[in-house]
Amino acid sequence: MYFLIKWAINTIALGIAVLIVKGITISGVFSLIIASLVIGFLNASLKPIMLVLTLPLNILTMGMFTFVINTIMILITSQIVRGFDVSSFWAAFTASILMSIVSFMLNVFVGSGREL
Repeated sequence: MYFLIKWAINTIALGIAVLIVKGITISGVFSLIIASLVIGFLNASLKPIMLVLTLPLNILTMGMFTFVINTIMILITSQIVRGFDVSSFWAAFTASILMSIVSFMLNVFVGSGREL
């Protein structure tokens, strides 16, 4: 159940980013759902490796380099998912910041889902 809630939150955050950020287009709801699944998979598998490899840079920038890693995840997703297109690095960067804000707000509203 926790996975479905996180997936729904990430799908909503990605949908809002697509609506607001110019330079990101999506062909339909199915592409949005698949793109959010791919981003979730990349965040679970590739992102931890990238965070460890870039740890000194992340410490130096006080965690702000994480937005660049999130941007890379969005750019990789645009290469994998047909119908999800990102025109530039800066569009993906803006979307990663917006997705982080929206996800944070929705997670606060929904709660952690892991009460003791």
